[in-house]
Amino acid sequence: MPIQQSKRPIAAARMAAIARELLNASPLCAIATVAPGSRAHVNTAYFASSPEFDLVWLSEPQARHSRNIRTNGTVAIAVYDSNQSWGKPDRGIQLFGSARELEGAAIRDSETLYEERFSDYRQADLSAPYRFYRFRPRGLKLFDERALGTGVFVTAKVAGRGRLTWERTEVYRSG
Repeated sequence: MPIQQSKRPIAAARMAAIARELLNASPLCAIATVAPGSRAHVNTAYFASSPEFDLVWLSEPQARHSRNIRTNGTVAIAVYDSNQSWGKPDRGIQLFGSARELEGAAIRDSETLYEERFSDYRQADLSAPYRFYRFRPRGLKLFDERALGTGVFVTAKVAGRGRLTWERTEVYRSG
C-alpha cells in the first residue's frame, strides 16, 4: 500500500508538546554531518534542548563531526529511546537544520541548559578542550505511535522562537 498523505493539520501546541516529550525520552542523540567529498558521518552525543528546540552538546573540536560542522553546518539529528521493542508502539524525532561551535555569552546559556539536564556536568573532569555546539532546527519530523497513531509521521517547519508550523502528515500502512 502506498504512503497516504493526510490533509488534516496537527495543532502547533500538540506538535510542540510531542516534540518536547520525544527530546526528553533519551539523553543521547545521533548527529549526522557532511564530511568532505559529500560523505556522510554520524556521531552520538549527550545533549540538552532549549524550549525553542535548539540542541546543545559538548565535543572535542578536532573530532570528525566538529570539523565537518566548521566546514559545512548542515546537520540532521535523531533522538529515540533505544529500549524500544520491535512490534510495539515506537517513537522518535528527527530534526534538520544547522550547527556551529559556540562562543561568548552563548556558551554560558548552553552550559546552563546542559547542567539542568546533566547535574554531574560541573563535577566532570573536562580537561580535554571540549567546546559547546548548538544545533538550530529548520524542520522536524515526529513519530510517536501512541500519540499520533500507527505508522504516522508528522513534518513541521521550525520558525523563530521555536514556533512549529505543520507541513504534512504521512501515513505508512503495511499490507
